[in-house]
Parts: sequence; C-alpha cells; structure tokens
Amino acid sequence: MFGIPGKQAVTLTPRAVKQITKLMDTDGHAGLRIGVKKGGCAGMEYTMEYAAEVTQNDEVVEQDGARVMIAPMAQMFLFGTQIDYETSLLESGFKFNNPNVTDACGCGESIKFKDIDELSAAAAQDSTG
Repeated sequence: MFGIPGKQAVTLTPRAVKQITKLMDTDGHAGLRIGVKKGGCAGMEYTMEYAAEVTQNDEVVEQDGARVMIAPMAQMFLFGTQIDYETSLLESGFKFNNPNVTDACGCGESIKFKDIDELSAAAAQDSTG
C-alpha cells in the first residue's frame, strides 16, 4: 500500500463526515470506496461507490464514524486529498481538494494528475522530512 506511517491518506471535513455516515447508515454499508478511472476531457475521473465490505488491499480511513476505503490503484493519486461535501442551490456533492491534480476541465468532472515519478518522489520526500 501507498502511504506514510502516521499520516492518513485522505482527510474528511465535518460536512463530508456527516454525509458519509448518513450514507453508511441508510443501507448498512461498510463505507464508501473511492478511486480514479480513465475518462473525461482532462484524462481521469474520481469514482465513488458504496462498499459492502473492506477488501484486503483497501487503504481504510476512519474519521468520526465515517469510513472511506481507497481502491489500491488510486492510493498514490489521492494521498493528501481533503474530501468535502458541498451543497448549493443547483447541486450537492463531494468535492476533492487534491494537491496531486495539475489540471482540471472546465466542468470540474475530470482531472489530470502529476506523473507517477513525480508523485512517488513527493511521497518519498514527505516520509523523510
């Protein structure tokens, strides 16, 4: 797994915690699994789905009763991300404040990440200093 000992992979705002615990309670889900997939005009998109159980390779983040599982292939792309939940007159949804994003499309649905070597170097620097 990708991570730095003693540091959570992602953090959740109080609004995100409230929404995730509400979703977990609705149908007895174990939490939300987040990931990334190829797609969109910038190259990658976030994914979120209900998770019935934690799998062996998931990175699990628990905060104030909310549980998020990070899919193995997404861990390095999401490390350091803050997840928020925003509500406006036109829409409501989770927002990812991700320091690994270098570009995003105008609609906000797809993102482009730093390349793998750059992400790995940044993680190595974080773990040593």
